[in-house]
Amino acid sequence: MQTRSEKDSLGERAIPIDAYYGIQTARAIDNFPISGLKPKPAYVEATVCIKKAAAKVNHALGLLDGRRSDAIIAACNEILEGKLREWFVVDVYQAGAGTSHNMNANEVIANRALELVGEKKGAYSVIHPNDHVNMSQSTNDVCPTAIRIAAVLLTRFLLDSMKKTENAFAAKAKEFAGIIKAGRTHLQDAVPVTLGQEFGAYAVCLRKHEAQIRQAKEANKELGIGGTAAGTGLNAHPQYRSMMVEEICKELGIDFRMADDYFEAMQSLRPFVELSGALRCLAQDLIRIANDLRLLSSGPKTGFAEIVLPAVQPGSSIMPGKVNPVMAEMLDMVCFQAIGCDTTILLAAQAGQLELNVMMPVVAFNLLHEIEILRNALDVFAGYCVEGIRADAARCKNLAEASMSIVTALNPHIGYARAAEVAKEYLASGKSIAQIVLEKGLLTEEKLREVFDLRKMTEPGIR
Repeated sequence: MQTRSEKDSLGERAIPIDAYYGIQTARAIDNFPISGLKPKPAYVEATVCIKKAAAKVNHALGLLDGRRSDAIIAACNEILEGKLREWFVVDVYQAGAGTSHNMNANEVIANRALELVGEKKGAYSVIHPNDHVNMSQSTNDVCPTAIRIAAVLLTRFLLDSMKKTENAFAAKAKEFAGIIKAGRTHLQDAVPVTLGQEFGAYAVCLRKHEAQIRQAKEANKELGIGGTAAGTGLNAHPQYRSMMVEEICKELGIDFRMADDYFEAMQSLRPFVELSGALRCLAQDLIRIANDLRLLSSGPKTGFAEIVLPAVQPGSSIMPGKVNPVMAEMLDMVCFQAIGCDTTILLAAQAGQLELNVMMPVVAFNLLHEIEILRNALDVFAGYCVEGIRADAARCKNLAEASMSIVTALNPHIGYARAAEVAKEYLASGKSIAQIVLEKGLLTEEKLREVFDLRKMTEPGIR
């Protein structure tokens, strides 16, 4: 293998001659063979976006000459187009604060920029990873800014998938509006509801989570870029902060804003905890909804069997004809993982000291991972599951009519105690509730028909 020689403050070492990374990335590869997990594409893109903006701003401020600036910008554009991604190789579990990730980006951009001006990789006297690509920056302001940018970008797609799922449930709520079924509380018989009411509640739940996540996304639009090493802005031009935010907004078409306090923006990972917490809340409700669908579709002969989920794959390697609720099961597992990501983020966020939280690399991976998997899971859950759900209206009606809890409608007419006696006899005798009421002379047949109108029981009022 042909190599080139590079130096840093710790010494000299050989780098593969075709590698776009440099010596600091090479040390990180050796130091952190931990998981094999590489940075999320959105995190790479956000980091490169910052480098591109910095090259433009530093040139405009007279700090970076046009030749270097143009080459760095061109290299960044290539990466943003999807090129050179294989050279972002540092493990997720790496040096604190994300120094290795930041230097990986600096080195790849510098070496490609060198090629673009006709120089060989490693000719850092011409374009240097630290002096030119990282000009006016520190890992300590680049990485939290990149996380915020990536989180905002990915959350937009998550919200689209949530809206798709909400709309799918809302459409089913309309479709199932006239289907009466047994309600259940404590997994026991309860008063009748409509299947549409159940599905409508799922749609409303998602809509409320969308609002919460949208609000948490806004907190991540506050950027601390320009704080440099400790929040002071040392080694950055006084106009750099405002110009950087303006340039990033222009590049991405998103209304980012300057940090209220650059020290707070570096010390606290609050926006990440807020967004991840909103995702955790979404996950716990999605688990509940997925499990409801699993219950309602259980069977097909020995369970509730009130709805039928789309059959997307065979369910057993030994039991012929078996079909499982695989999309709901997948959603459960994704949500368990998302809650685990949130726990990691919470623990990392409280681990900061003084001017910096060094646990940002693990936050970057987990926050972007949970956004990504929730988005993908909801997308297929809506399309392959919710949109294709069918109701067994006859089964729903039969179970509603057989439910012991329809005696609740008798309370205003014969009192709770007598209604309880009717329920007890119903369970013991095998007689219908109507038969028992009539035999005891508690209501007339006409009044009983009025009281036991199942459709009216699903609406407010006293019958």
